[in-house]
Parts: sequence; C-alpha cells; structure tokens
Amino acid sequence: MAGNFLTTRFEAMLAWGRKFSLFHYPYVTACCGMEYMSAACAHFDIDRFGAGWTRFSPRQSDLLLVVGTIAQKLAPVLKTVYDQMTEPKWVIAFGACTVSGGIYDNYAVVQGIDRVIPVDIYIPGCPPRPETVLDGLLKLQEKIKTQGQDWRWKKKTS
Repeated sequence: MAGNFLTTRFEAMLAWGRKFSLFHYPYVTACCGMEYMSAACAHFDIDRFGAGWTRFSPRQSDLLLVVGTIAQKLAPVLKTVYDQMTEPKWVIAFGACTVSGGIYDNYAVVQGIDRVIPVDIYIPGCPPRPETVLDGLLKLQEKIKTQGQDWRWKKKTS
C-alpha cells in the first residue's frame, strides 16, 4: 500500500514537471509562422506557461509545433524530425493547412499531418490567433498532467 502512495505522488510530481518544462521545436513552413512568433512575443508571452525554450534540434525537444503547409516532398523530413525527438513527445498541429490541408486541396499538399505523424492537439484557423495558440498549449498541458507518466528505466533489447 505504501509503495502505491509513493509511486502516485512521484507520478504527480513528474507530470507537473513535464507540464511546465516543454521544450518545443518549431517546424515552420508557411504564413502561420507569424502567428507563432506573435504568441512567443511579450504581449502574449508563451514563456509564462512553461514553453518558452525554443529548441532547434529535435533531440533536445519534446514538443513539435508543426506550423504551416506540409508538402508531400516535406512529409518524410517531418517524419524523420518526429522520430529523432526525445520520449515522451507531443505534437501540436498549428493552422488550417497543417490540420487539414487548408485551401490546398491537391495532390502536392498533405491533407492533415495526422497521416504522417500522430497529433495530440489541433489548433484550427487561418491563421490561428495567438490566444488560440495559448489555449491549445493549455489543453496539451492538461493532457500531459492527466496521462500516465512512464518513468521507469527500460533496457533496450536488440
């Protein structure tokens, strides 16, 4: 009984730490990048939610912000970036083009990045307002808080 209490408390502490220490990798390809930048500026200040450290290496990131149109030629690169990220990892689809292909209903544009990588939070809009971006971030933090935390070391088998 005491072991369950300690594990539960440790998992809650770990969830709190992960919730407020998101290191995001911005994968910006199109016009929604301006809204991403405005959400990170002083007026909206994404840093107050614990997601202010932008990393430009997927190996140092646990949150992938896919911002803008993803062409079919770019989809394998996006998949590689996702695969290189640390565990646990989360993905936010940012803007109508990322979520559903947007106005580009043709063969050259991926009609939603969930066909390439798993997505945790969808932020719709063309472009989405910075308030919507912050709302999506808060929803992701709530998801991180409520999901089970895997903290045990696992030996990799070949």
